[in-house]
Amino acid sequence: MNDKFYALSEEKQRRILNAGFLVFSQNSYKKSPMQEIADHAGISKSLLFHYFYNKQELYLFLWEQACHITSRSLAAYRCYEGNDLFEMMERGMKAKLAVMRKYPNMTTFVVKAFYETDPTLHAAIQESYQQHFDARASDALMQLNPDDFIPGLDLAMMHREMYLASVGYLWEVFQKDGNVDADQLEQDFSEMLSFWKNVYLRKEQ
Repeated sequence: MNDKFYALSEEKQRRILNAGFLVFSQNSYKKSPMQEIADHAGISKSLLFHYFYNKQELYLFLWEQACHITSRSLAAYRCYEGNDLFEMMERGMKAKLAVMRKYPNMTTFVVKAFYETDPTLHAAIQESYQQHFDARASDALMQLNPDDFIPGLDLAMMHREMYLASVGYLWEVFQKDGNVDADQLEQDFSEMLSFWKNVYLRKEQ
């Protein structure tokens, strides 16, 4: 728990978070200066170090904040209520788009962080990712009715395939354009959902 950071007003917290998301989304971890983050946040570099011991602590804090911000938005949009997987995924898309519009550089930061190879960060990020993914996957899978899907389908494998396809899509967009456009993401993901429904859902007789 970073008590010094949480003692700040919500507006100042958001400003520092957005500054970190912005700078780390534009550069590699090693090439992201703390001074630049402080400048974007409108504070001094020494004050930034008052809130975070070093750059690694700030980076991992931003990663965990991104996970918590996303989780809170998913809960607010009731993404794990009901047993219609694709309806839950559509609500999940809307929840994540709401986050993207509030924290415009967070998605790009998360994609870059997921693929970060710096040895001081990689293990911690992958462990955290797996914990968050496992929790979400478990929540979603517990509520599904196997009779809604084609016979013999491995629901856990299907869910993981769709999740990884979504991550791969974001990485492809990032590699091509360097950023993620919320409106384009909504259109593309809606098309992916339609495709998955056609492939995985049991056809009505």
